[in-house]
Amino acid sequence: MRLASRRLLTAAGVTRVLSLFGIVTAVGLLPWLSGRDPALTVLRARSAEQEPTREALDAVRQDLGLDAGPLSLLGSWASDLLHGDLGTSWVSGTDVLPSVVSGLQVSLALMGAAFAVAVLLAGALVAPVLVRGRRSAGAFAAMLAAVPEFLLATVALLVCGVWLGWLPTSGWQGPAYMVLPALALGVPAGGLLGRLVADALPAVLDERWVELWRGAGVGGARVSAAALRRVLPPLVPQFGMAAVGLTGGAVAVETVFAVPGIGRMALGAAKSQDLPLLQGAVLALLLLGLAVGALSALTRRRLLGPALRDASLTLPPARPVRTHPAIPSALFAVLAVAIGWGLLRDPYAIDTTNRLASPTGSHPLGTDGLGRDVLARLGHGAASTVGTAAAVCLLSLLVALALGFLPGVAAGAADIANALPPVIVGILVAAAAGPGTGGAALAVALISWPPLAAHAAALVQEVRASSFLMAQRAIGAPPLWILTRHVLPSVAAPVARHALLRLPGIALALASLGFLGLGAQPPAPEWGLLLDESRAYVERAPWAALAPAVALALLAGLAVSGASYAQGRNGTKGRQAVKEIPVGV
Repeated sequence: MRLASRRLLTAAGVTRVLSLFGIVTAVGLLPWLSGRDPALTVLRARSAEQEPTREALDAVRQDLGLDAGPLSLLGSWASDLLHGDLGTSWVSGTDVLPSVVSGLQVSLALMGAAFAVAVLLAGALVAPVLVRGRRSAGAFAAMLAAVPEFLLATVALLVCGVWLGWLPTSGWQGPAYMVLPALALGVPAGGLLGRLVADALPAVLDERWVELWRGAGVGGARVSAAALRRVLPPLVPQFGMAAVGLTGGAVAVETVFAVPGIGRMALGAAKSQDLPLLQGAVLALLLLGLAVGALSALTRRRLLGPALRDASLTLPPARPVRTHPAIPSALFAVLAVAIGWGLLRDPYAIDTTNRLASPTGSHPLGTDGLGRDVLARLGHGAASTVGTAAAVCLLSLLVALALGFLPGVAAGAADIANALPPVIVGILVAAAAGPGTGGAALAVALISWPPLAAHAAALVQEVRASSFLMAQRAIGAPPLWILTRHVLPSVAAPVARHALLRLPGIALALASLGFLGLGAQPPAPEWGLLLDESRAYVERAPWAALAPAVALALLAGLAVSGASYAQGRNGTKGRQAVKEIPVGV
């Protein structure tokens, strides 16, 4: 057993190193992986009037070192990186390192404020559980956790900044400019943290030691502090993943509020093909994610103490959340009616005489900046978004089933994948292949398989250790027969249900990439793209922004209520499948 565990750790470590090396190599080779000619982009950025002749382009390539070949370019980039030199921006001609450091400082300040908001909100959600000893506001916390940061940022900008005028809506000039971005980032993270702790606390408070402490006259404050210390170690890795999620969400939030952080810098560098700046920003974000993961592991180790560091401390089974089946049914019915109604209309018909029209009988949700029917674009956008999400979900399921039989490989690659939010991967894919629906789908697929693979690996281990499988081996059943008749069917069905529950979250991730301009391109009626296009005229026609925003909120609610209903129906058996569902992709 000890030898098998050691082999598993060795395989995971080798895979982790190889995955990290592959990502760093891909970042270093971005100039060659890009589908567009960087020399042409740089020439236009330096001088828009200059003709892109062969001589001019060759001069730019020689200046940038693109004519030396990919291996020479990678070696030069890696050598400069080891000496702390990130190169020179192709567009501005300035050193990349000071720009990355400046952007990272802004992003760290924003993430610190957002994490403070998250902790305060989580404390407010957990306090009733500690006081009354039972679950409180679990569904509300799950709903907050499921709201995408870019959606919450847009709503906060519209309501608090535009309509009420309470707070500034763009820039980074003082503490007041930090409030709305920190709330947009911190509320979903706080909902996630609060939900995790609130779900685990009731079972811990029912443990025997709590009753003994209370019987001995120990105060409620000490019991609550001990219960939190009992709950936190197994949840610290989830806290680390929530902090990593802040780096991905910060890209969208910084874009909405024009915050000069490193996420917005990376997005702008990808769109302008300023690859040295993009390389520096992505490396900084990757290192930030890895540092957060290492910090969470160290924190868990310190919380466990010397006696338990080598032991596996797990929580007792959480009580299933009871959700009435009418809730997901109602949300699905509202979405289905809106989508079906919109599919009967033309999403591309332009009527410039009817631009930004208010909702009427002929246009139930109004029109956009080109006079196109918002309801029609909402319906057709749902069809493409959900269809793409279904394809990504199926691909993730197949990868997870394959890697479930290779737990060492899956564990090592999953650590690196968890350190890369979808937005960061989307930026890299867009820099290499250009923005588009296919690139967005690939980016989400690359990081959506780890929870499914972890679930599959756990089930494979459980099935292989079962007594009936030992009996099959004893009677001489062939390994292939055992695999296809027993192991694979026992694993595939639960993981497939898990993947189906992840479908709305994957659709939200695709919408977030579309919102940032990394997914579907105009005039495609994709939900995230619709929300991004409506920001330009949100003050004149707020209904054009509210329509996709409400649709995305309903989709998030459908993800939460569907998962909660499945967990409540399946009880303890369904807990393993549901606990991996990302409520804030």
